[in-house]
Amino acid sequence: MREITAFEIAETVAALCIKANKQLPANLEARIRAAAGEEQSPVGRAVFDDLLENIKTAREEDIPICQDTGMAVVFIELGQDVHITGGTLRDAVNAGVAKGYTEGYLRCSVVGDPLERVNTGDNTPAVLHLELVEGDGMRITVCPKGFGSENMSALKMLTPAASREDIVQLVTDIVAKAGSNPCPPMVIGVGIGGNFEECALLAKKALCRDAAVRNPKPLYASLEQEMLDRINALGIGPQGFGGTCTALYVNIEEGPTHIAGLPVAVNVGCHVTRHAAAEI
Repeated sequence: MREITAFEIAETVAALCIKANKQLPANLEARIRAAAGEEQSPVGRAVFDDLLENIKTAREEDIPICQDTGMAVVFIELGQDVHITGGTLRDAVNAGVAKGYTEGYLRCSVVGDPLERVNTGDNTPAVLHLELVEGDGMRITVCPKGFGSENMSALKMLTPAASREDIVQLVTDIVAKAGSNPCPPMVIGVGIGGNFEECALLAKKALCRDAAVRNPKPLYASLEQEMLDRINALGIGPQGFGGTCTALYVNIEEGPTHIAGLPVAVNVGCHVTRHAAAEI
């Protein structure tokens, strides 16, 4: 049994909140640079120049890449041989988010009640997803999620009669409806399977997967490419000004489902789909 203190967890979460909001994952930045070179529209290329300048400035000036520093989504893989001391896991995570957002001068965007709409002042509480795994360590991933893109996400409960084309068209239609709202070029996370809530979680996990990693199953890897091609054919382009790059990549995560169901969820991400991880 290994002990990890709540203080260690909070400090790690705080640092990840700041890092994720100021530094894009390397493979995502590389994908943006590659897409800039591939864009065929002159206006689209000019927009890419601005996006890359923004990324560069954020790094040099040590400021957030986007003014919407998001709602903190925290994934934790917790070794079953770990004992947390000095407080609860949830309290530690929220303490870390509060510290990261206030001391890091990140915009606090969370309201404590969806109808009363009173800002909590420190971007808490976080959305916490916990998975127990083997071992005596802990892996923490912080994924700040802005709502310009989150608001464009959707879930549809299809039936097993739905075809591959039906699934591809559903994803394409959701992106088409989103238009310029998610600050394209987008990152698209797709969940297929599970039930209502599991499907949405699969889509969120897909959105946070590394830009360079394709689904290991050929069936889903080919679907990722087909969806990407169909989305880019929409012509929405960078920031909605038209062009050949509407999405940077599509990630699919799949899961077991019921014999009578085929849920499909689409979690839309902007061009700064941020995440940072650390191990304790």
